Amino acid sequence: MAEHHFYLKADWPGNRNDIGTIESGNLKTKISIPTEMDGPGVGTNPDEMLLGAAATCYIITLAAMMERSKLQKVSLTLDSEAIVDVTNGVFTYKKIIHKPTIILNHDATEKDIELAEKLAKKAETGCMITRAIQGNVEVELEEDIQKEQFS
Repeated sequence: MAEHHFYLKADWPGNRNDIGTIESGNLKTKISIPTEMDGPGVGTNPDEMLLGAAATCYIITLAAMMERSKLQKVSLTLDSEAIVDVTNGVFTYKKIIHKPTIILNHDATEKDIELAEKLAKKAETGCMITRAIQGNVEVELEEDIQKEQFS
């Protein structure tokens, strides 16, 4: 069994609406409460970071699965959205919606399209971040699979 360790250093010099910093490997950024939650909105925040972790894990997992399946693509992009519910002053990370767009080669077959759909769904369950938040945050998938169009 292999274990990988990741480390993060955080500094928070003041109170609620101050600005802190985090540093972990190649990630070094300012952090604060987002403006939507009456904060200064400087740098990033936990909501964006959880969305970023889920999105990057998903797209990397999908790309790896497509490579292993030898499914050729022209492009793979992802839009993701997070929904945070605030009820009675309690903030709850409710849902993440991933919207991958897979553009396959112009000569992709119906079987290739079906494989892309299958892998798009399978990548969500294969992503370790999704597994980590499972049961706490709903994850929804709205995949768009197309063939390359020539003008």
